[in-house]
Amino acid sequence: MADRLRLALIAHDAKKDDLVQFCAAYLPLLERCDIVATGTTGHRISDAYPKLKVRALRSGPLGGDQQIGALIAEGAIDAVIFLVDPLTPMPHDVDVKALMRLAVHYDIPIALNVATARMVLQAHEAH
Repeated sequence: MADRLRLALIAHDAKKDDLVQFCAAYLPLLERCDIVATGTTGHRISDAYPKLKVRALRSGPLGGDQQIGALIAEGAIDAVIFLVDPLTPMPHDVDVKALMRLAVHYDIPIALNVATARMVLQAHEAH
């Protein structure tokens, strides 16, 4: 893992507010990260916290999940926080599964809820 955490942030629509709130608790750490995010999520985080440098990719359903998957395959991502809404069907579910498969294959931590996201960032802080 790099000294500067290369972090991908993604959230389903019903979880975007949760991810924005989560970021507030970790602002000092996130300011020291290289962050990429899917489109709407990235813009929401940037609007809430202008000091964070967030590279917003495409929206998840329009290729953003696949862009992050490609970054994982290239070795350009150290961890993924992907707040998933398990109760809402997603038309791009195959993209989400492909992203998860790549994270597992390349041994990249992927947090799918806030509790695990805390653990990922706390582990990096302790590193």
